[in-house]
Amino acid sequence: MTEPVESSFEDLTRAERMLLLRFVCSFAWADFEVRDEEVRFVRALVHRLEFDAEERREVAGWLDRPPSAESVDPRAIPRRHRELFLAAAECVVAVDGEIAIEEQESLEVLEKILGEV
Repeated sequence: MTEPVESSFEDLTRAERMLLLRFVCSFAWADFEVRDEEVRFVRALVHRLEFDAEERREVAGWLDRPPSAESVDPRAIPRRHRELFLAAAECVVAVDGEIAIEEQESLEVLEKILGEV
């Protein structure tokens, strides 16, 4: 499993960090089930990104119910962060040791869209 490079996180603004977590949480939901390993991955990422209490609550909500489709538009990902976002999505779907077909398809769609915009 590829893990996003921590130094890349330092380049993200607060808004970009929240966008990253929206994407990560939406990929955790790609197979319609958020597993314990995925929850732990998200929580570790939230800790690493030093989110405040309000941001942590918002992310916790996305683990209970997926972010809206409109809030995870791949075109909103800054070009310079596309590899980081894709790597984070790959990590969260692989963290439980299996990649469901829905997760694989979602990754392929994200990769295709990021390559086009």
